[in-house]
Amino acid sequence: MSHKRIPKRKAAIAVGGVAALGAAALLLPHANASQTDAKDATPKTLKSADASSLASLIASQLGDAFGGAYWDGAKQQVIINVVGNNSNVVNTVEKAGAVPRSVNNSLSTLKTAAKTLKSDATIPGTAWSIDPKTNQVQVTADSTVTGAKWAKLTSTVDSLGSGVATVKKSAGTFKTFVSGGDAIFAQTDAGGVRCSLGFNVTASDGAPAFLTAGHCGVAAKQWSDSQNGQPIATVDQATFPGAGDFSLVKYDDPATQTASEVNVGNGKTVQITQAADATVGQQVLRMGSTTGLHDGSVTGLDATVNFQSETDPNGVDTVTGLIQTDVCAEAGDSGGSLFTQDGSAIGLTSGGSGDCTVGGETFFQPVTAALQATGATLGAGAAGAGDASAAATDPAATDPAATDPAATDPAATDPAATDPAATDPAATDPAASDPAAGDESGTGSDENSTGMDAGSGLVTSTP
Repeated sequence: MSHKRIPKRKAAIAVGGVAALGAAALLLPHANASQTDAKDATPKTLKSADASSLASLIASQLGDAFGGAYWDGAKQQVIINVVGNNSNVVNTVEKAGAVPRSVNNSLSTLKTAAKTLKSDATIPGTAWSIDPKTNQVQVTADSTVTGAKWAKLTSTVDSLGSGVATVKKSAGTFKTFVSGGDAIFAQTDAGGVRCSLGFNVTASDGAPAFLTAGHCGVAAKQWSDSQNGQPIATVDQATFPGAGDFSLVKYDDPATQTASEVNVGNGKTVQITQAADATVGQQVLRMGSTTGLHDGSVTGLDATVNFQSETDPNGVDTVTGLIQTDVCAEAGDSGGSLFTQDGSAIGLTSGGSGDCTVGGETFFQPVTAALQATGATLGAGAAGAGDASAAATDPAATDPAATDPAATDPAATDPAATDPAATDPAATDPAASDPAAGDESGTGSDENSTGMDAGSGLVTSTP
């Protein structure tokens, strides 16, 4: 499978492309497969991309005793929250190569709490997600949540019981961020909008396509790779609000060749070799057309965000099943690539609060869920399934830390912005995230709506 840069007019936007889904290499040991005592088991040292696979396998064995899992980046180990004192449960965790940690709340308890928040406190400017590190549902309210709305939110949190959920204020307002990776443009009756291309994919019918944010797809039908250029791609599917924020956009020219890479600036790219689920604690990188390359970590999963509707002053656009991070983003970054240094596609930029000067929270659509919903595959199709040949030949191309910060991030000259091991101070400022990206704490939403919100958050207007 070849991966090459294509001239703009050929319509291959080299923002984020993916080769193919890689098979998980981790298998949970069978109960009778080993005679080794748990006390002799040594925790496995794993890559962050493998953590979610191991955690899922262990969760299927623990049932209600499972309290969530997260990645310990310093030790490169998977931490499994365990409810109760059942020695058999602890043995199962240790034999699988993870580290057991005693907690009070099961994952099912936290998911139930999230459902209560959804039914009783779906307020514009609020969001929640499950945080396995604290073993609680983390609730965030932006600056618009005051007075009676704040009282309703805190009352609902208190009703969940002690130690189940906490609530905090964000200085900014939750919004979507249209713009990301390489810029894509569209014209609407209300004017121009700009988003970012996330990852190049192959549609179920074999057509070349790309993924971007759903709120971009509902804002405009046709997209160009230049601000005033002719359309080169047309929206095939778009989901927003509801169970996700993703669009599948097909290139108009069926002969378009796409690149399995993320353009990180300064003539360098990161090759994408697989799609992977996010894990709390995982270090991630985000590329957007407005702010360039920034890094941070995953802080919550199955987030629900309640965006203020921009078409109905009294309405709310709720999006579920998102990834919560401390990475910053700004208008125009919507739809852009969230990925890891080793080439795993993780998410598509949805919305958040704050900016890349003061920092904030940003929410992302999981790539794996978007692929499943649209039937698309990462990269250039079946020929690339399992193809790891996308690995870059230039070390600098796969190590964002090796790029010139000024070249990869027009908005920042702090080297930390291009070093995956270091977080950008701006990325942890609540003002940078958009409350709209709520959290369903656990398994995502049961709502599948493809509503619209042309301007929520990350979509940026162009002159």
